[in-house]
Amino acid sequence: MKTEFAYKPQEYEAEKASNGYLMSLIALMVGLPLPIVNLVAALMFYLGNRKGTYFIRWHCTQTLVSQFTLLIVNSIGFSWTMSIVFGNNIISNRYVAYMITIFLFNLVEFIVTIAAAIKTRKGQHVEWWFWGPLTNLICKA
Repeated sequence: MKTEFAYKPQEYEAEKASNGYLMSLIALMVGLPLPIVNLVAALMFYLGNRKGTYFIRWHCTQTLVSQFTLLIVNSIGFSWTMSIVFGNNIISNRYVAYMITIFLFNLVEFIVTIAAAIKTRKGQHVEWWFWGPLTNLICKA
C-alpha cells in the first residue's frame, strides 16, 4: 500500500531504505533452510541504521517486523519438518496444508519486498497491510 510520507526523502535516504528490503532478499537466498538468518540480517541492518533519518528507520523497522513474523511462521514449518525427518511424526494433510501456506506466504512476502525496494528507492513511502500500522506504533519520528 502506497501512502504519503511526512516529507520528501533525499536520494541517500531512499537508497538506504531500499537496501533494507534488498538485504532481506539476499539473506533469504543465503539462509533459506534456516529461518533465523533473515531475522539476524534484518536486525543487523536495523541496528546499523537506527540513528538514520525517520524514513530510513521506518523502512528498516518494517523490514525487521516482517522478518520476525516470517521467523515464527517458518520456524514452525522447519521444526515440524525436522520432527518428520528425525522423529515419529508422519506427513499428514495438515502438514501439507501448512507447508503450502508457508510457501505462498513467503512467495507473497518476496514479491512485496521486491516491489517495496523498487518504490522506496524512488523515494515513495510503502506501508504493508499488516506490518505498516505495526511499524507506525513502533517507530516514532
